Amino acid sequence: MKKALILLCCFFMVMAADAQGRKARWNFSAKKIKPGFYELHFTAEVEDGWNIYSQFTPKGGPLPTSITFSPNDNVLLGGKAKEVGFKRVKHEEVFGVDVHYFAEKVDFVQVMKLKVVKPDLVKGKINFMTCDKHQCITDEVEFNIPLK
Repeated sequence: MKKALILLCCFFMVMAADAQGRKARWNFSAKKIKPGFYELHFTAEVEDGWNIYSQFTPKGGPLPTSITFSPNDNVLLGGKAKEVGFKRVKHEEVFGVDVHYFAEKVDFVQVMKLKVVKPDLVKGKINFMTCDKHQCITDEVEFNIPLK
């Protein structure tokens, strides 16, 4: 019952907060490592006083950041994206778990390989949650990263 009440409250806070806009600005880029190999960078800059959650937030906690790629037969991903930034861990009573989050900035770095070395476009979306001391906002951004 307690979890249901918390989820219901979070839902209404998200609905009310939605009008306030996105709290993280995203930049997307590709860096060629060697022929056919790239690092994709998904960089989030978070507004002061707000946090964005890690991909590795425990179950029962806030929505973890997730990167989803559109199907592309020419692309092979090298595991899960690496997180580059100052990760903080804090026990949140609301969720009953230790949450993993970033303030200010985080760079999610995904290594990938092209099966056929030719220009391509990597597409997908990022689902994430930003929170401050009073509210949380779930959000989604799409990305289109050209590989040259």
